[in-house]
Amino acid sequence: MRDLFDRIIENKGPLGKWASQAEGYFVFPKLEGPISNRMKFQGKDVITWSINDYLGLANLPEIKKVDGDAALEHGSAYPMGARMMSGHTDYHEQLEQELAAFVHKESSYLLNFGYQGFMSVIDALVAKDDIIVYDVDCHACIIDGVRLHVGKRFTFKHNDPESLEKNLERATKLATETGGGILVISEGVFGMRGEQGILKEIVELKKKFKFRLLVDDAHGFGTLGKTGAGAGEEQGVQDEIDVYLATFAKSMASIGAFVAADKEIIEYLKYNLRSQMFAKSLPMVYVKGALKRLDMLRTRPELKAKLWENVNALQNGLRERGFDIGTTSSCVTPVYLNGSIPEAMALVKDLRENYGIFCSIVVYPVIPKGLILLRLIPTATHTLDDIQETLEAFSGIRERLQNGTYKRLSAAVAAAMGE
Repeated sequence: MRDLFDRIIENKGPLGKWASQAEGYFVFPKLEGPISNRMKFQGKDVITWSINDYLGLANLPEIKKVDGDAALEHGSAYPMGARMMSGHTDYHEQLEQELAAFVHKESSYLLNFGYQGFMSVIDALVAKDDIIVYDVDCHACIIDGVRLHVGKRFTFKHNDPESLEKNLERATKLATETGGGILVISEGVFGMRGEQGILKEIVELKKKFKFRLLVDDAHGFGTLGKTGAGAGEEQGVQDEIDVYLATFAKSMASIGAFVAADKEIIEYLKYNLRSQMFAKSLPMVYVKGALKRLDMLRTRPELKAKLWENVNALQNGLRERGFDIGTTSSCVTPVYLNGSIPEAMALVKDLRENYGIFCSIVVYPVIPKGLILLRLIPTATHTLDDIQETLEAFSGIRERLQNGTYKRLSAAVAAAMGE
């Protein structure tokens, strides 16, 4: 018999093994200063492309005033207790009503955090005889929610309607045997690639198969659609989404999330979401802050317009310079390059130290070996000067990657890690 911790000490995982080289710089970095298009990293001014503040709300004076006033009035604890016991207020109900109206649903329910809330929604919606069919590229919170399911589940190839149909045929046959139902899960926007989910194609399959559709629209809420109601509105199928999930952590620059659906479904979820039944209510500072942020989503369309002006300028500029940004159809802007993990480290250090550009880096195991993904998140606070400076920087690092500069610089790191 071995000690439980032996495995942990011997194998720190595909990312953990880089901790001594990466921590504090490549992972767990510390950005300082007011949340904005330009912040400080290790004392240097950098253009920040890794802040999920799509509409630039985080540091607006009117937002900070509401947050501050709520904190002064209520502190960080109120209301104390779970919603079902002692943590329920008129403001929570007001926010739920306004969120439901904004995303064109009958009812909604607040969640403390998107990750745990989304897991719990999946767990509550399905029983052992039900079958889940989900996009293989779904976010980790969905993957973990699906893992809670004791029944059968199938994945379909990313945004592939033929694969989905094939798996719906399998699921339908199995559900007929078990007497269960089928839940299909996709994302409104896939946060790594920036692609919208094939919601129109999924909805079209409702004519042939009997299933319910759950959509996680974390990156679409507030950024897509005529009113900002998300990817379903953008694609004209919001009414066909049976359960709609979104977080406050992206376009609303805050903490919390919500689920929206028909009243009867929300009523059921309110009494069966374990992550909410047994957890503290969302504090008032976040509830009142979300009410203000939602009001700005409704009344300040120029913020979304500015966001998309920046998105189009950045993405068009990258394409014109020959960069591979995949098939993004959202604000999320991935830049794909070829190289090893040590090369990626050298490249990002050069980008931050010498070009003053801070963006997220994604490597194996999140994406295949040999690929480097630099993920840029444009916001309404960025300027065209920021974008031009970034385009020039990316041209510079691509040249150094291709001529072997980063390979030479990373040789020592690779040797130390036995790569």
